[in-house]
Amino acid sequence: MDLTHLSLEQLSNGLRRGDWSAADLARHCEENHHRHEPVLQAYKTWNGEGAIATADLADRLLTRGIDLGPLMGLPVSVKDLYAVRGLPTFAGSVEPLGPDWERPGPLMGGLERQLAPVMGKTHTVEFAFGGIGVNAHWGTPRNPWKTDEHRIPGGSSSGAGVSLAQGSAVLALGTDTAGSVRIPASVTGQAGLKPTHGRWPQEGIVPLSPSLDTPGILARSVEDLAFGFRAIEQSLGRTSAPIAVPAAMSCLRLGRADAFFLDDADPAVVEVYDRVMTQLAALGASVRGVELPGCTEAYAIFRQGGLAAPEFCAFLKAELPDRMDRLDPVVRLRVEGAESLSSVDYLLRVRTLREAARRASTAFGMADVLAMPTVAITPPRLDAIQDPEAYRRANMLVLRNTSMANLLGLCALTLPIGLDAQGMPVGLQLMAPPGAEERLLAAALLIESHLGKPVDVLGSPRFPQ
Repeated sequence: MDLTHLSLEQLSNGLRRGDWSAADLARHCEENHHRHEPVLQAYKTWNGEGAIATADLADRLLTRGIDLGPLMGLPVSVKDLYAVRGLPTFAGSVEPLGPDWERPGPLMGGLERQLAPVMGKTHTVEFAFGGIGVNAHWGTPRNPWKTDEHRIPGGSSSGAGVSLAQGSAVLALGTDTAGSVRIPASVTGQAGLKPTHGRWPQEGIVPLSPSLDTPGILARSVEDLAFGFRAIEQSLGRTSAPIAVPAAMSCLRLGRADAFFLDDADPAVVEVYDRVMTQLAALGASVRGVELPGCTEAYAIFRQGGLAAPEFCAFLKAELPDRMDRLDPVVRLRVEGAESLSSVDYLLRVRTLREAARRASTAFGMADVLAMPTVAITPPRLDAIQDPEAYRRANMLVLRNTSMANLLGLCALTLPIGLDAQGMPVGLQLMAPPGAEERLLAAALLIESHLGKPVDVLGSPRFPQ
């Protein structure tokens, strides 16, 4: 089977018509995993047999006319922060967190009820604390667009985008605290969605920063993101508003947020971004410069550890005190100093971010969505960031543009818009006000309908067979 050009909706409809079986899809994903995993290393725990068993059950029920939901029979990968029944949760750390983290929360439980086969649990930065994607305990997945040199896969959902590129899943679950869905999606040529904080439940997911953590999804196109978004909303018992795609590009008001977001960006990334924004304007979109207020204040706090460092430190001390001395060095680097932060200083950070978020909301009076590069730099080679200072600088630049959506309370997504001069994917990030996921997805669907699906825009990565 070749799933490259089949959307989730087409796959789902084909299952119900009997064009293929869920077991066929799961076995195809397993074959791709066996073929490419030795090079790409997307997964911490593989669940091929369990996924095929779930797929077989889905087939039997579909044959009897029992339909449990849109994701029924569609193979998914799950970041190794989610509790999944029968699978250990390492959260990127040295050993499993224990049986409490094998009890699915509401989001994962909804996928189980829909009988979405879980192909496995993908690698993550330890406790999701980093945007590069490295893990000293278990290794770092390889970006599929440059397998002859080890380039970063993006983090912290480091195996998620790689799993989609290798064809071992058709939808990937990640989490996003400062960009951990959108970064790996962008640098591996996928689409990724960070919903508004609090829209999807966090229970059953190992926390990094409860004030900012958001479950999210990666998919092979914006069309698939919209399908996955609606399916998860349905599994949570919600009826989301219609995703009303504008009738024409002239109906779209795009705010070009260059100030702050293009600072220190790679010229090759800016070149792709400029070209696409010019193209969208030529197609009829209203494109105007818009400043997003609050970024400077929010980023200053982020560079000091934000809310994540103290909240993660508190979680470790309360739940896993023995792990503090065994943290991956790059994670420990980001936690340093959190214990000495006073409660007053922490609350002042919260207050400053709340005020920055209030100010940021004013930007959307002039635009439906804001646009900027998802990641400001091309994905660096792993050997170029071994020095702690080089890692710190790259990590901040990778996280900077995406972190603003989390810190300012916005929803955001990324979609591929081209390859840079080094042949690496470039993502376009769109931001919308809190709770405006349907507006965000509608704008992205319109853009994708004119630019083309990721496979049309980028081609396909050529990793060893």
